[in-house]
Amino acid sequence: MSQPIPAGSLAGRTALVTGSSRGIGADTARYLAEGGANVVINFRNKAPRAEKLAAELRELGVEVLVVGADLTDAGSVAAMMEAVKETFGALDLLVLNASGGMESGMGANYALVLNRDAQLGVLDAALPLLHDGSRVVFVTSHQAHFIRTTPTMPEYEPVALSKRAGEDALRERIPALAAEGIDFVVVSGDMIEGTITATLLERANPGAIADRRESAGKLYNVSEFAAEVALAAVEPIPDDNTRLVGDVSSFGGE
Repeated sequence: MSQPIPAGSLAGRTALVTGSSRGIGADTARYLAEGGANVVINFRNKAPRAEKLAAELRELGVEVLVVGADLTDAGSVAAMMEAVKETFGALDLLVLNASGGMESGMGANYALVLNRDAQLGVLDAALPLLHDGSRVVFVTSHQAHFIRTTPTMPEYEPVALSKRAGEDALRERIPALAAEGIDFVVVSGDMIEGTITATLLERANPGAIADRRESAGKLYNVSEFAAEVALAAVEPIPDDNTRLVGDVSSFGGE
């Protein structure tokens, strides 16, 4: 995919992308670095993969900090933000990309803890580093964004509900963020081909991806959707603070 952000346009700015050692997060971090931003790569348990990405991004001439952190652990998040402060001093962009809930062996409330509570926790921990002109981007799916009016697959419903709860909780912060000059935008996309979530859904419900592709006409791949997330960091924010990516004709109102 072509570079969505002009080279050098983000020079001197610093971006933290949660869950950025692979997938959408990694490609988002790459696009931001190509635009000149210094990048904080966050991972949970895949340090070699995160370090490999960091080495690639440093070749672009930007600074890269790699920080392992469990976003559901407040102490871990606080340590990550302290590392960001020591390295860069401030944050211009916070991309809340990391999510989950379909993993096996996790607690019954894990989806809500990660997709709502942890998102708020990361934002709160980042607030001392954010400033007038900073922006917060929350990444979600149409299946979660529209869950109140459009049912989704049973296998995904708990995750969708938890991500919508996270979105709602973050939206409640918009007035307080705006008072500090901090922008907020939600980026919502359809099923993204090549993601772990899509793979797990296909495993639980064979044919789900093909059915959705036929209904939507097109499904974005990881790099295409990541480009939209990166653009959300720099383009004007819609009046409803929502950037919808891909087909929404199959979904009702919010």
